[in-house]
This record gives sequence, structure tokens and C-alpha cells, in this order.
Amino acid sequence: MRLRFSVVDGSFVRTALLLLATLAVGGYAGAQSAPAGGPPAQPPTDPNPGALSLSGGVDFQSTYMFRGIRQHSTGVAAWPWADVGIAAYSGRGALKSVGVNLGSWNSQHTGDTGIDGPSQKLWYESDFYATVGFGFGGGVTLATTYTTYTSPNNTFTSVKELMVKVSLDDSARLGRAAVKPYAIIARELDTAAGIGQADGGAKVGTYFEFGIAPGYSVSKATIAVPVKVGLSLGNYYELDGHDERFGFVSVAGIVTVPLGSTTKYGSWNVHGGVEFQKLGETTALLNGARRTRAIGSVGIGFAY
Repeated sequence: MRLRFSVVDGSFVRTALLLLATLAVGGYAGAQSAPAGGPPAQPPTDPNPGALSLSGGVDFQSTYMFRGIRQHSTGVAAWPWADVGIAAYSGRGALKSVGVNLGSWNSQHTGDTGIDGPSQKLWYESDFYATVGFGFGGGVTLATTYTTYTSPNNTFTSVKELMVKVSLDDSARLGRAAVKPYAIIARELDTAAGIGQADGGAKVGTYFEFGIAPGYSVSKATIAVPVKVGLSLGNYYELDGHDERFGFVSVAGIVTVPLGSTTKYGSWNVHGGVEFQKLGETTALLNGARRTRAIGSVGIGFAY
């Protein structure tokens, strides 16, 4: 189960520096899917034109909120991640492309679910995922992802999940006015009462999310303004036997700046932003009875 905590305290900058020092000495145990800053600005050339691609990075978060459920009450979280993409098929018919992604995403904490917690271990979460995506005409994409969420320091029980995502890239028709809408349905697998569920509830949960992900280019940077809403389609936000439908709504602003031009070592970027979340009844109670949460982030990423 995911733990339930009260208010985050301490200095984001101070603890981020502590994480950097710790990770520089000990190294990362793994890496995940998409960086908080999103993809880097469009590179002028592609040093890797083959069917395999590699991306990765590390992000630092003032608060780790998993679909509106807070994961620590002190310190900060570092998110090292890595993703391997395979362009399995490209065609001219109704099915335009098939892609496979394999990746690892991790969360390492300085606070009460990490170094300062009962285990006194930094590595809070390690996830492995596999995605198969299908691209169709008109910018429509259908992707299925299987994810295992595990806790190396035994703070929560492992969660297995199957997710389906439908997205639309409407930039070809709308240009700068494109909003890139998407919808997600995720179902927990292999659960028991209090085991294998994000909310630590009694029943298997089904999660639904919809949102938009518009982006804009300004000078040598890109700005993303993702907006999303997380809902329970059944027992995803349980508390004391009651399932709350509304989980959270999120609005964020993320700026990504490329580090120089694309080279034989790929394209690199730095990114940072602020996210604001409005929580529902259950997620607020799991957040120390706070209805809102502001989250700061900064990170570095690469794509090759």
C-alpha cells in the first residue's frame, strides 16, 4: 500500500543538494518513462536515425504526488529514469506505426519514506513498464502499458497495473492552438485487501484520467502547460469503506531549455516548473487535510 502522510516541510533546495551529493557518491540504482520537463526542443539533426532510441534523465520534486496521493511528508524526491524505444513497424495504411517502449522509473527520498524513515534507505520506489503503441491516421495513438510498482525499502506493497491510453496529436490541424487531448484507464491487478493497491484499500481499483498537453516554443525554449483530472471509476480512492469519485485536478507550467545543439551524444536539456493540484475529499485527507498542493520541480534529460 502507499503510505499516507502529513505536510511536507524543510527546504527544497537544501535537500535537493543533499540528494545530489548522496547520488554522486553512491550512484543511481535505476532510471523511468517520461521526464517532468517533457521532450526536448526539436533538434536540428538526428544523430541516431535507427529503429532504437534511448532517453533518460533525473528530476527533483519538492513533493511526490502519485495521482493525487502524497508519498512523503518531509524531504524531497529524486526521479532517475531511462527508456528504450523500438520502432517496430511503419506503414502507409490505416495503421501508420507500431512502437515498443521498455523502461524503468525510480523515486529516491531523503525524508520520512526514505533516509529518515524506518528503513533508513533512500530507494523508495522502483517501477518497470512495457508499452506497445499503435499510431493511426489523423494523429490518433492507442497505447497499452503494463507496470509493476515496487518498493525496495518496503514502504508499500507492490502494485501491478494495466493501462490503456488514447491520445490525439492535433497540431497538424490546429498548429499553435493544438491541445493534444488524451484519456487513460488503468486497472490494478492481483490485489487483496490492503495489498497491491495505490490507496491501500479493500477492493481492486480502476483509475481514469483525461487531460490536455499543449506546448509552445519561445526563442530557445519550449513551454508546456499540461492540465489533467484524475477520477476513480471504482474503488481507486477508498477511505474507511467509501470510494470518492474525484481525485484531483492539476495545472502545471514547465519550461524546457536545450543544452546546446544535438551532437553524436544526443540532445540534452534542462527543465523546471511548478504544478498546482486541487484535491478531492479522500486525497485531501491523505494529504494532511490540505485541499491544495503546489509542487516545484527541476531536472535534466537527454534523448538519443
